[in-house]
Amino acid sequence: QVQLVESGGGLVQPGGSLRLSCAASGRYSSWRSLAWYRQVPGKERDLVARVSSGGSTLYADSVKGRFTISRDNAKNTVFLQMNNPKPEDTAVYYCHAVGTTIWGQGTRVTVSS
Repeated sequence: QVQLVESGGGLVQPGGSLRLSCAASGRYSSWRSLAWYRQVPGKERDLVARVSSGGSTLYADSVKGRFTISRDNAKNTVFLQMNNPKPEDTAVYYCHAVGTTIWGQGTRVTVSS
């Protein structure tokens, strides 16, 4: 059973930077795509970025050019580098194994001065 645990969230100023990490444990398969989603109260959980096992990436238009998703298969970890975050990026960020029902517990990101 695969488990995903996010970390790295917190308070960041607009224009700053933050890196989120998601570590997979258990019987994890590096062949799966991994994704970051985010959710704010009262809204649906939305895709932020996705990375395939081969490293190809997909980004939501709202974060393209500012966020970078990457993975280290040797360490079973996926990252989300958040550069120039904006207040509208404030949300709980979740790691997800694409094609499964496996989600991390979420890590909060607050972008504020």
